[in-house]
Amino acid sequence: MFDDIREIAVFTIACAAAATALMLPPGVAIAWWLARRNFRGKALVETLISLPLVVPPVATGLVLLWLLGRRGPVGRILESVGVDVVFTPAAVVLAMAVMAMPLLVRTARTGFEQATRRYEQLAETLGVGPWRVFTTVTLPLARRSILAGALLGFSRALGEFGATIVVAGSIPGRTRTLAVGIYTFAETGQDSRAAALLAISVAIAFVAVLVSNRLSRSE
Repeated sequence: MFDDIREIAVFTIACAAAATALMLPPGVAIAWWLARRNFRGKALVETLISLPLVVPPVATGLVLLWLLGRRGPVGRILESVGVDVVFTPAAVVLAMAVMAMPLLVRTARTGFEQATRRYEQLAETLGVGPWRVFTTVTLPLARRSILAGALLGFSRALGEFGATIVVAGSIPGRTRTLAVGIYTFAETGQDSRAAALLAISVAIAFVAVLVSNRLSRSE
């Protein structure tokens, strides 16, 4: 029993960490773009980014399945190079990243908006290039919010269920995560295993959210 529980917990943590790493670069870039730029269609972009927070996770999973399946536009391309994503660990990571991305973007955007432009402008007047200003001035000023957003995203990824079970299923030893395991064990009457997974999930998420809240308050 304990080997089973440990395997699911380690797999879920690894996938959530991979999802966080995957969404961090684009998430930070989008957060900065929304915080610093005004453009036509900005409200539409903000709405699209936030959609995974409000639509049913199963619906998001179905969209991913349509895109990544062998008959989908992305799936066909991947299949042509011998890559299959659906019902693999990669599908778990992608589902987690898509569902967690809005939390990262919203939190990191707040950090960029709160970071004063004065230091960036001072660096620009000294002839520092845009990329160096971003990496040496902007990112350090917003680092706490970015880290807080990453931890929130990790927590969301850790508990992802709806999109994951649609696009990755519940294959023991391959795609079964904490949330999927809790559901599967509860459905089959294995209450002790479900309770063990629940305790692990709550403990990890509690620590991640606690640290994220402290970082946010320290801004």
